[in-house]
This record gives sequence, C-alpha cells and structure tokens, in this order.
Amino acid sequence: MLSAMLCDQWQWKQPNGALRDMVCRGMLLMLDRAGQIELPPVKRVPHNPLARRTRPSPVPIDTTPVECGLDQIQPVEFAQVRRSGDEPLFNGLMEEHHYLGYEQPVGEHLKYVAWAQGRPIACMAWSSAARHLGARDRYIGWDQPARRRNIRLIAYNTRFLILPWVRVKHLASHILGRMAARISEDWERMYGHPIYFLETFVDPARFRGTCYRAANWALLGKTTGRGKQSNSYVPNRSIKQVLGYPLTKRFRALLTE
Repeated sequence: MLSAMLCDQWQWKQPNGALRDMVCRGMLLMLDRAGQIELPPVKRVPHNPLARRTRPSPVPIDTTPVECGLDQIQPVEFAQVRRSGDEPLFNGLMEEHHYLGYEQPVGEHLKYVAWAQGRPIACMAWSSAARHLGARDRYIGWDQPARRRNIRLIAYNTRFLILPWVRVKHLASHILGRMAARISEDWERMYGHPIYFLETFVDPARFRGTCYRAANWALLGKTTGRGKQSNSYVPNRSIKQVLGYPLTKRFRALLTE
C-alpha cells in the first residue's frame, strides 16, 4: 500500500509506533486533487464496515426504579467493557437513553459500565482529546510542539449516562471520582501510555455541570462555538463550558516536556 510504504520510509509514526496511515492517505488525496501529484488508478473500493454499521439494538434490562442513598447501593463496581462481551450492552444503553445517542468513537477510547446490586446503573465513555482547545491549552500552558507530542496523554469524557430510572444522590460525582482513580492505569493497559489530564464539555443550555464541580473539576473557559471545519469567526454551533481535571500535581510539567 502506497501510504504505508511512505509512512515507513519517512518514519511517520504515532507515539505508540503505529504508522500514520490515514493521515498520509488524506495528504496524498489532497495533493492529487490539487494537481501536485498523480495517484495511480483505484484498483478496488475497500470494504468500509463503518458505512454499513447498524445502530445498536435496545437492550432488555430491569428498569425497576432505584431511589435510595449512595450507601444503600454500595459497592458500585466498574467494568471497562471495550472489546468485551458487555460492549453491546454499553452501546445499546447509550443509543436508547443518552440524548445524543450512541456514536462510534474513532481512535483511542474506553467504555465503562457501572454496576450496583447486579444491575447496570450508569455508562461513561472516554476518547482521545480535541487537538485544539483554547481554554484547555491556555490552562496547561503548552506550546504547539508540546501539544502535538502529548495530546495523547489527555482523555476526553464524551458521554456520561446515569440511567433514567436511577435516582441516587451524589452518584454522578462518586462515579467521576472513581473514574479519575483508575482511568490512567486502564488506558496504559490498553494503549501503552498513561493519562495525566481529563477534559469534557458541558452545554449550559441543558446542564449545569454540578456533578463535575462536586468532583472538583475546574472550569477552564468556554469553546468558541466554531467546529474544526469552520472558515470564519462566526459560531456555527452551541458554545460549551470546558472543564478539566488533573490526575497528577505534575500534569503541567509532564504535558509540556
């Protein structure tokens, strides 16, 4: 494959050693369309499983209301379910009960299900961090080369779902605290590197972010409301709050080195 050969020749690799194949393919297509190079004719259209991916199916589970104190459902147990038999459970619950539905992550990511008394009560998804995020980048204080090197050491909380029949005071902040205590080790086990900082977005039109603040997440600022494909300074989507949580006191030194 041409792109893989070029990546290998140029030593164009990710920090984990994998070739930057998809980035190279995009660059080659861009140069071909600009008339700078001429790619050979397409031999075949590769199978794209994402194009044919069906939506996750609803999962039949016990929906009896859970309304009690946090101490009454302990112990709350957590399972990282990516690449496990419970991954369809996670996908189905997110699709059916999260207001944004399920979205297949791209790149590094982990999926968690929280259990209590043998029943799933919450789901949480984490993925690679946004490449450019002004409020976060100013908070960390890194320059562009450091950001490029170390962006992989930040995890982004993309989805957080407490199942709608579960009403347990302080459960959400408890889950966030437990996640902060284990996610770096889980990430290193899956991807070979730790996590030093967590981030998320909160849409103030829908949520107040109370559970994050209760779990000591810091308000870093706001998004600009412009997506990465925006060609102007005019917001084209909702402006969200940016919250962050360091997993070590040395996060700035580790992320800027």
